[in-house]
Amino acid sequence: MGRLERDAADALAAAASSAELAEVETAALGKRSALAAAHRHLAALDPDARRAAGKALHDARTRLEALAAARAEELVAAERALMLGRDRLDLTEVTADEIRSAMTRGRLHLVTQTRRELEDVFVAMGFTVAEGPEAETDWYNFEALNIPPAHPARSMWDTFYLELGQPETVVLRTHTSPVQIHLMEDGPPPVHAVIPGRCYRRETADARHLPVFHQLEGLVVDRGITFGDLAGTIETFTTAYFGPDIHSRLRPGYFPFTEPSAEVEVTCTICRGAGCRTCSSTGWVELAGCGMVDPAVFEAVGIDPEEWSGFAFGFGIDRCAQMRHVIADMRVLTENDVRFLRLF
Repeated sequence: MGRLERDAADALAAAASSAELAEVETAALGKRSALAAAHRHLAALDPDARRAAGKALHDARTRLEALAAARAEELVAAERALMLGRDRLDLTEVTADEIRSAMTRGRLHLVTQTRRELEDVFVAMGFTVAEGPEAETDWYNFEALNIPPAHPARSMWDTFYLELGQPETVVLRTHTSPVQIHLMEDGPPPVHAVIPGRCYRRETADARHLPVFHQLEGLVVDRGITFGDLAGTIETFTTAYFGPDIHSRLRPGYFPFTEPSAEVEVTCTICRGAGCRTCSSTGWVELAGCGMVDPAVFEAVGIDPEEWSGFAFGFGIDRCAQMRHVIADMRVLTENDVRFLRLF
């Protein structure tokens, strides 16, 4: 009997998990265990021997059941501690310096950086910064800018119309030029302002165009303003922003709200004038449109074109970022590729 109890006790103590303990307990105390077999042989003993052997078997079973229960508590506690350890959250307090060293600090998007840099250049030249709404009425976006209904110039812009008011009366602005009208309505000349903002056109995205893009409009209205003032402003800006090795040129263009009009091109910074996909192998990239404010625009806002003159221009902020940072395809500005964003 002593040997059976010792072997069973050793097996119970050696069990490494609750599942293993259940198996050992069945083998040591179950119906097919050595103790159960010994109990069945009691009938063959005389009464006195049966009484003594029965008491010994009962005491051994009691001790083994107590041992199994104690071992079960130990294993359950150990297994629970292990589970809690795996699920534990490290809430240890860390210092601000440790947080800063472990985290990567965010930054402004390249387009936002470029917008602020452009604003700084023009503010240094004496301009103020103005803003206007992105949803405009047809009058501000077209008619006040000498683009009346059915005017052929309207075909130059594929417009997003909003379901507000009468059909085709409210649009997502196709350029920042409507803010010129707001500025001239708000007060008498002189006006020296730049107007940055988001614009919308139904264009297919490619290396140089985006359907949602950013523009920086400029407007100067004063006495005695000439085309020479416009050309000098463009040249000063080009040198200040791109550096002295990038040149600009004006070539005749057409815009219904300026007369005469010109298109501003700068040396392609990708190929340095040699010709590439970005500049369509011309060596030049169109950067802006400009011109002298048309007298019809002055008349629409009640300014006497005989007394006042002015010029306007519009730069693509995305295009400026593309040229300055030698980005071959403008579409990367909207793809949110972290590898690209971390470069700036």
